[in-house]
Amino acid sequence: MLVYYLRDVLELTGTHIGCNTSQCGACTVLLNGEAVKACTVFAAQADGCEVTTIEGLAPEGGLHPIQEGFWEKHGLQCGFCTPGMIMASYQLLKDHPNPSEEEIRHDLKGNICRCTGYENIVRAVQYAAERMQAGATQPAGA
Repeated sequence: MLVYYLRDVLELTGTHIGCNTSQCGACTVLLNGEAVKACTVFAAQADGCEVTTIEGLAPEGGLHPIQEGFWEKHGLQCGFCTPGMIMASYQLLKDHPNPSEEEIRHDLKGNICRCTGYENIVRAVQYAAERMQAGATQPAGA
């Protein structure tokens, strides 16, 4: 599976293995710019495709606005779901640049967080949407 190839062969361990049944979303990556659960994609299926993991989302030495939002709005606790949640949020904001709270909750329902209660995750995505609409390329205060 793609998730094992990323972690074991390429040593990109930011993509987490959660349930191995596509239920939790911890393994979410971008495949040709679209969010997929890497536990449901054969590595061979990704051959020739552009695969973006959490490690490749941010510009060199910086944070992507979504990553910044999770930091600024405390959208994580243990951090296990965070990479998949961020990658799913990327897809959400690509499809809906100014999502409502309801749209955020609906679009992230395939990603499970057992720690946060989702309140700060929603705030983090809202923060990221505002920063991205403003054309943010640098973290706030930089």
